[in-house]
Amino acid sequence: MGRIRNHDRSAVAVAAAGGVALASLGLSAGLALAEGSVTIASWGGAYQEAQDKALFQPGAEATGIEVKQETYGGMSDVRLKVQAGAVPWDIVSSGSGSAARAAEEGLLEPLDYNIIDVSNFYPGLYTDTCVGSDVFSVVLAYNTNTFSEDKVPKTWADFFNPEQFPGKRAYRDKVSGALEPAIMADGASLEEVYKVLDSEEGINRAIERVRQLKPHIAVFWKSGAQHAQLMKDGEVDMTTGWNGRFDVAAKDGAKVAYTFNQGLLDYDCFAIPKGAPNKDLAMKFLATISTAEMQANLPLHITYGPTNKKAYEIGQIDDALARKMPSHPDNAALQVPISLEWYAKWEQKASQMYQDMLTE
Repeated sequence: MGRIRNHDRSAVAVAAAGGVALASLGLSAGLALAEGSVTIASWGGAYQEAQDKALFQPGAEATGIEVKQETYGGMSDVRLKVQAGAVPWDIVSSGSGSAARAAEEGLLEPLDYNIIDVSNFYPGLYTDTCVGSDVFSVVLAYNTNTFSEDKVPKTWADFFNPEQFPGKRAYRDKVSGALEPAIMADGASLEEVYKVLDSEEGINRAIERVRQLKPHIAVFWKSGAQHAQLMKDGEVDMTTGWNGRFDVAAKDGAKVAYTFNQGLLDYDCFAIPKGAPNKDLAMKFLATISTAEMQANLPLHITYGPTNKKAYEIGQIDDALARKMPSHPDNAALQVPISLEWYAKWEQKASQMYQDMLTE
């Protein structure tokens, strides 16, 4: 039977809450008796804990594959390991944009979709090298003690207006998800965001808006765990960040709310780094955790939507919970779908320009 080993925590529950029975996945007994292990790198905090309970532990039980977990810093870490010829991870959790750029650089193995069934995935939520794991949103979050119900920030223009909405801000220290809010604050509509950003002039325009706000940005956050903790501790009055992290923080007592209005509708995905030591086992494990039964577990632990649309049809996600998902039609209509084409084309250049601004 599969086991979980986490290098970053002293103990992990033996069985997943709400785990999926092997029979319900329709997996063969042979697969359940598979031997070996895979090492998965993700981003830690509430997100990785949710992945652990919803996907990694049930996946280990279903396949017999031992799962070891680590945290990492994203595709920049993958790049260093691939270049060094010493890749320690079999699977990495990534944002879609970063994965698109990594694929352009040849850092990821192609995925075998004869093994991983994506026939019931929403269109556009997988690529040749990264299979969608969940749908999330980059949103505007605010402290409910600071802002009363009759005057809360509702748009990025409000976020970038410290005169009308005073208080400390937090903002991302990487370019991913940082330019789109800024360009909307500068007047671009949902439909125009990536058209405007499709030039150095447009990128500079967005960066200039962040530069103007810098005196009011107390923290440039590095992780989802950090921006959630900032709100929980009341260190900032507003921040950008990932919706599910704020929901977890609110359950823990944080005075935080957010809006899907002008959010960035994005997805995370699982990739296999080039040179992964257990590529074949990793492919089998991804096939298991991409099933509707597995994906329906995740919203029970964090409010990120499944990429396998059948997950909404098997009765595990009720309507009230579904309406909290970023990918619910009512919420999706308010947001900008992330453009992987823009990230593949511009992320490297835009990242350098953004970092230059941060270090001024």
